[in-house]
Amino acid sequence: MQKAVLGVILGLATFLAVSFVAKAAQPFDAKGFQEAQAAGQTILIHVTAPWCPTCRLQHPIVQSIEKERPALLVYDVDFDSGKEILKQFRVQYQSTFVLFKGAKEVGRSTGETNPDRIRAFVAQGF
Repeated sequence: MQKAVLGVILGLATFLAVSFVAKAAQPFDAKGFQEAQAAGQTILIHVTAPWCPTCRLQHPIVQSIEKERPALLVYDVDFDSGKEILKQFRVQYQSTFVLFKGAKEVGRSTGETNPDRIRAFVAQGF
C-alpha cells in the first residue's frame, strides 16, 4: 500500500514538474522568423552570451514573460556565434532585445535588467 501511494505521489510530482517547466526561447531560425513576421506575430530577439552576467539576469525574466504571454515568440541569438544574424539586425552588443510586431521593428533595448521595464518593453509588441 505504501509503495502504491509513493508511486502515485512520485508520478504526480513528475507531472507537475514537467507542467511548470518554463517555456524556453529557441535558437534563431530565419524561416520561422519570416513566417512569424508574415503572420503578424510578436517576436522578441534576445542577443545573449554565456559569459555575460547581464544576459544571465535577463534570462529568467524572459522566461517569466514567455509564461505570461504565450503568443510571444522568443528567439535567442548567441553573440559569439551568430555574427551574420547580428549584422542582419544591426546589433553590436550582447544583452540586447529587438522587438517586432509582424515585420515592423517596434523597439530595442540593451542591458536592461529591471523586470517591470522589460515587461513594459515587450508590451509594446501587443
